[in-house]
Amino acid sequence: MGSSRRFLTNPGEFRDVSRGNPRPHTLKGDALVRARLTRDTWRLEIVADGGAQIATPRTMAKDNALDFATLEKLGQTQSRKFLKAMQCLNIAQPLGQGLWEGVPLRDVLKLVGRINNIRRVYYHGFHNNDPKQLFQSSLSYTQAMEAPPWDLGPFLAYKLNGGPIPLERGGPVRMVVPWAHGFKSIKWLQRITITNEFRANDTYAAGNNDPESYLKTAAYVDPGPEVFKTQPIVITGTAMVGLSGLKRIEYWLRPDAGNHGQLPDDDPGWRTARWQSCVLQPPPKDWGGTLPDGVLPRDVWGFDPKTGRPKDWPMRYSWAIWSATLPKLRPGGYEFRARTIDLNDFAQPEPRPYPKSGRNEILCRQFTVAG
Repeated sequence: MGSSRRFLTNPGEFRDVSRGNPRPHTLKGDALVRARLTRDTWRLEIVADGGAQIATPRTMAKDNALDFATLEKLGQTQSRKFLKAMQCLNIAQPLGQGLWEGVPLRDVLKLVGRINNIRRVYYHGFHNNDPKQLFQSSLSYTQAMEAPPWDLGPFLAYKLNGGPIPLERGGPVRMVVPWAHGFKSIKWLQRITITNEFRANDTYAAGNNDPESYLKTAAYVDPGPEVFKTQPIVITGTAMVGLSGLKRIEYWLRPDAGNHGQLPDDDPGWRTARWQSCVLQPPPKDWGGTLPDGVLPRDVWGFDPKTGRPKDWPMRYSWAIWSATLPKLRPGGYEFRARTIDLNDFAQPEPRPYPKSGRNEILCRQFTVAG
């Protein structure tokens, strides 16, 4: 693994896209306690409505809401660790990648006993207790309770990169939905509602976005110098490995066309573009310097428990790191674009170019080679 690029990011490096006035992670002292946003005061209610039924509701009123100690104890036998990159549906780049640890949602739901007449699981987190600001999301009963053996189901995370989840990243407890954009992984989780309602209640559904959108496979170009005085030139970036996996990453370099990097979808340049292969960074040979202290690769979902190596590379729903070394270029301006090819041989932005299910447009980086 290169010393300048990491597969995990420091939680403090994550981009803050939370909302609210005040933002929940800015609360201090008594306000933080009243909001139940400390490990000692955190509680999770699990209730039913819309005709659904559960044997033993867990509520604050009955003083049996799930507390942090109970969740942590459940994690002693049911813990899952998963490398996931977070990405907002409306932002064309990953926001950060971490090792999330928690308990499968299905195991938490077993704490209420028998469930009947259920179609969806609604859940929301603290957001100033203001319904207009409330972030909420939902999963189908199937999504909550079952996943094929090659996928991981949703889980309630209580650790990030081996330590407590920082408040600004949704702690003490956050829902993590491996395959989904960040709006499904609700921060400051405090309530789960079992319902017979068939409609999604997701916050972003109200904005006409796709509430069931899976992460897309797409390449993103790192920012860098606008002028290069020496060569060779190395361009780097990341790629989100979405639902259909990642086969390779390609780049297209051409002289600056003078349109500020804008290239309409029907421009003939796309048809004549000469795409060349990028170098995809392999998995680290020694994960000991990558994972948090005390975490072994065999304990992370998606790794072979015998060899400690990833079962697939790149790993789905995490990010990949790539680079392109450009040949000696003549002085002048250039446009650099990168794209992914997924395991179905679809080239970005296909097969889902429509941005309502997540932005994956091909990005352009412009630079100049000095004479």
